[in-house]
Amino acid sequence: MTPIITMPAAPKPQMRQAILEPLLAFNQQRSGVAYTFDPLAVLLSDPDTSAIIGGLWGGTGIGHLHIDLLFVPETLRGRGIGGEMIRSAENEAVRRGCHGAWLDTFSFQARGFYERLGYTVFGSIDDYPAGHSRFFLKKALASTGEPA
Repeated sequence: MTPIITMPAAPKPQMRQAILEPLLAFNQQRSGVAYTFDPLAVLLSDPDTSAIIGGLWGGTGIGHLHIDLLFVPETLRGRGIGGEMIRSAENEAVRRGCHGAWLDTFSFQARGFYERLGYTVFGSIDDYPAGHSRFFLKKALASTGEPA
């Protein structure tokens, strides 16, 4: 068989799934670890409207918490809200059996904030976006010993 290589103009979620499923099966076969990912959200809501105005989005799997998104409106920054959301996510991750956490941030975002919470840089990409850097940070968590 000679496969056909194409690049769709508008990729669809089922295309990702068609790639992801055999990749996860391969990874599990080779590593012996089930590659599952359980979503996790900590929401920040307006007390009057209940509208979501910020929060944390990520998930747990393979023994780690991944923080994908974190946003606190500028008017609420400096009050400890971001740290509280991260501690909540970390506590839930430990409850789920995680022993580590990781995230990424840009040089114009919150690297110092994450470092104050115990995260350390383990990698970076310079000039991404142009004139800035992207940093990857990690943190060890105290695990309960249960699988994540």
